[in-house]
Amino acid sequence: LDTLVESGGGSVQAGGSLRLSCVVSRYTYRYIRLGWFRQGPGKEREGLATFYTGGGTPAYADSVEGRFTVSQDNAKETVYLQMNSVQPEDTAMYYCAAAPGVSRDSLSPRDYSLWGQGTQVTVSS
Repeated sequence: LDTLVESGGGSVQAGGSLRLSCVVSRYTYRYIRLGWFRQGPGKEREGLATFYTGGGTPAYADSVEGRFTVSQDNAKETVYLQMNSVQPEDTAMYYCAAAPGVSRDSLSPRDYSLWGQGTQVTVSS
C-alpha cells in the first residue's frame, strides 16, 4: 500500500521555525519524485518544493526559496521540510505527495497522484 504520512505541524510565532516530516511507505520511497505542497484558507494548492529521492537538486517555489529546505533520511524512508523565518502567510495545511513516473521537476499538484492527509501549520504575528 502506497502511503504518505505527514507530521510536525503546529502553531508557531512569526520568525520561528518548524520541521515537517513525511514518512513514505517503502513501496513508494525509492527513486520517485516527491513534493511538498500547502493550501491556505480560500487558496489553491501551492507547490513549494520538489525533489527526486534517487538524488539531484531540489527545486523550490519563489515564495519559499531561501527559507524552506527539503531533506531526506533514506534509512527512515522519511522526508522533511524545514521551515525557517515563517510568516503569517505561511499558515496553511501542508502536504507531501508523490509523482510516480514523473522525472522532471514539477510543482504542479496535477502531476502528483499520491497524497498524505496533511498537517496544519499556523503562524501567529
